[in-house]
Amino acid sequence: MDDLIDLHSDSFFMAEALRQARRAWEREEVPVGAVVVHRGQIIARAFNQVETLKDATAHAEMLAITQAESVIGDWRLNECEIYVTKEPCAMCAGALVHVRMQRVVFGCPSAKDGAGGSVLNLLQHPQLNHRCEITSGVRHDECAAMLQSFFRERRAGG
Repeated sequence: MDDLIDLHSDSFFMAEALRQARRAWEREEVPVGAVVVHRGQIIARAFNQVETLKDATAHAEMLAITQAESVIGDWRLNECEIYVTKEPCAMCAGALVHVRMQRVVFGCPSAKDGAGGSVLNLLQHPQLNHRCEITSGVRHDECAAMLQSFFRERRAGG
């Protein structure tokens, strides 16, 4: 029974990641949000802050990983899951493998840079020392619509 994925919980945690993504949008950042869950509890929340911090590595996943490591007191997050609104890029996927994240749940794929199966699958690369479980498509429409609206608004000069 432990192997069953509770989609209601996935939806709940992705809703929190979507709230984080909205916070990014309010700050004129690409609206990507992430939460890290440990034993059913959210232990880290983050959103993209690349422009705010002038740091190309300040993706939601990277910031959430750092927070979660602090809460757990270890760099290994093998008992954690991350919920992120957009498929992780290669940088974030590499970090997720490195910290041994148990499961990566994302909302919408990223055809340009997705490293969870769209462009490549770094999260489950057979030659790496860890493979993350992947659940994709959780609250897909909401996650995709937020990104599409953000970029549409940007192109229109809004």
